[in-house]
Amino acid sequence: MSSESWTLVSLLAVLVTATAVAAVVVAVRLFRARRLLRDAGVPENKKVIFWGALLYLVSPVDLVPDPVYLDDIGILLLALRSLHKAAADAGAGRVPDK
Repeated sequence: MSSESWTLVSLLAVLVTATAVAAVVVAVRLFRARRLLRDAGVPENKKVIFWGALLYLVSPVDLVPDPVYLDDIGILLLALRSLHKAAADAGAGRVPDK
């Protein structure tokens, strides 16, 4: 392989790794938000968002092919935002980011 090919392969590997790490970080934040929902007394029907986002993350059907996790990250971020809003509406007060 030529040096340009190795450079391209290396760049793609870094991109895939970075997006996978970002997806894991957002998933961890989503699990933390779930704990907050349990403590805040949010109704079960609002918690469906959490399970839907995780199901989409592990689902083989994606909007964008799996080596690029941008759609997964987007779904997780939307779920995280919705869970934080549901916790605030349930009376948890200000929801911490961390």
